[in-house]
Amino acid sequence: MNALAKPPASKIQPKGIFQTSVGKKIIIAITGIFLIGFVFGHMLGHLQMFAGADKYNSYAKMLKDLGPLLWIIRLALLALFVIHIKYTIQVTVENRKARPVPYYNQKTQVASLASRTMIVSGIIIVTFVIYHLLHFTMHVTHPEYANMTDSQGRVNVYAMMISAFQTPLLLVSYLVAVGLLCFHLSHGIFSVLQTLGLNHPKIDKKVKLTSQALSAFLFIGYASVPIAIFFKVIQ
Repeated sequence: MNALAKPPASKIQPKGIFQTSVGKKIIIAITGIFLIGFVFGHMLGHLQMFAGADKYNSYAKMLKDLGPLLWIIRLALLALFVIHIKYTIQVTVENRKARPVPYYNQKTQVASLASRTMIVSGIIIVTFVIYHLLHFTMHVTHPEYANMTDSQGRVNVYAMMISAFQTPLLLVSYLVAVGLLCFHLSHGIFSVLQTLGLNHPKIDKKVKLTSQALSAFLFIGYASVPIAIFFKVIQ
């Protein structure tokens, strides 16, 4: 038998769509949509702090009463995070390998700072999310929170928030993390629409402005609560 003979065409396995650059970008876009939806939903829940302790603790109890379903949702979100970051790193590495020699004139690059720092900002965001869970959900960093209950015996998440954001270091850390998240999304939202073919060169500028406006809206929404707590608007 000729060792150089080609295998039958029927045995040649084509490269799976999700192993291609385009397929990986689709995965990044789809996971990004779910994560963006979560970010908006979480912000709306977060803003209930302005409605007072009873409203916010009722919201927290509603989530806790989901029981095992809540942990399924959390694990699903974690899986989405991991998949999103994994494929983002892969696509970035592949793009760099495809162009090992950098541009002679860096000014010719049209990529924004947000797009060029997606991996770094993403990793910092995930690190903060882990700390956020250890802080408010698992009470690892602040075990005293486990004993905080309100007059109705509910976990007093409202009091936890008040306690946490009276600390300048935590306030600044939170604002930096949220700022990076929104900076990440200022490109991410545009990128999702671009990958799914929902934009057009004629409206690129409008789509970018919309992405930036939504990101700014998110930052204001998330930042307003800890700032209001720190300056005792919420107390």
